[in-house]
Amino acid sequence: MLKVENVTKYYDTFKAVDNLSFTAQEGEIFGLLGINGAGKTTTFRMIMGLLEPTSGNITLNDKKIDYSVTDKIGFLTEERSLLLKLTVKEQALFYGNLKGMKDKDILKRLDALLTKFYQKEKDFDLEKFKNKKIKELSKGNQQKVQFILAILNDPKLLILDEPFSGLDPFNIELFKEEISNMAKKGSIIIFSSHRMDHVELFCKKLVVLLRGKSVLEGNLKDIKEKYRKKNIKVIGDFDIDKVKDIKGVVSVTKLGNEYEIKIEDKSVADKVFKVISKADNISKYEIEEPSLNEIFITKVGEAYEE
Repeated sequence: MLKVENVTKYYDTFKAVDNLSFTAQEGEIFGLLGINGAGKTTTFRMIMGLLEPTSGNITLNDKKIDYSVTDKIGFLTEERSLLLKLTVKEQALFYGNLKGMKDKDILKRLDALLTKFYQKEKDFDLEKFKNKKIKELSKGNQQKVQFILAILNDPKLLILDEPFSGLDPFNIELFKEEISNMAKKGSIIIFSSHRMDHVELFCKKLVVLLRGKSVLEGNLKDIKEKYRKKNIKVIGDFDIDKVKDIKGVVSVTKLGNEYEIKIEDKSVADKVFKVISKADNISKYEIEEPSLNEIFITKVGEAYEE
């Protein structure tokens, strides 16, 4: 388990992270979100042991993260961090050696991962690709190599910062499959992205940072329930006047071929449903679920106004 407890980080007088706490379990994909400058990168660096917190504790399986633990950690940075003049093979050996891996194990793992990620590409030559310099690769291929290097050591803790940057939909699916497989095998994965639809696909728990402080945290299911929209969308013919007469119904508006029923709270939805269900030709009845993107914008906006 990764445990972040009451962590604060100052740069001189600037507070980059403010009393942050969360836990991530084995086999869990945890979302660490925030706008640029929110404190995510500082948090990542403290988790990896590259920065010391000003106060608070960070542990992995109850052990302080130091050089005896970092071999079990993988990190994909938002920025390209590859050495452009090295070949793919040289880069892998360099990175794997830093993680305490033996050359033969590095090359075996590299071949397996390259084969997995390029198996459907026509005319892929494994040996030729390994001997290409990083600078000769496209941005998408550089991102794939960077991801492969991040998981080269089969990490127990994997930090992914904007992992899908520069990838086409096909390769995004390959990444998603590998990330899910790692979680199933027990890896702890900390996932960060500005694409909230990607976060929703993976993360059951999350923290949203603003100015280094958590402004939203918990299980995604509970968060969505709390911020549930007070709208019901209906397609079909029903007794509009009866719905309007229900206590708690704010308005009934026709938008194109559907009706939008605004209600005061979720409890009113059951009363509306009893009326709607008596109609014969209802093809849609839906209580709108807010997207994480909408919740994020709302919550961060509220925090700015405080």
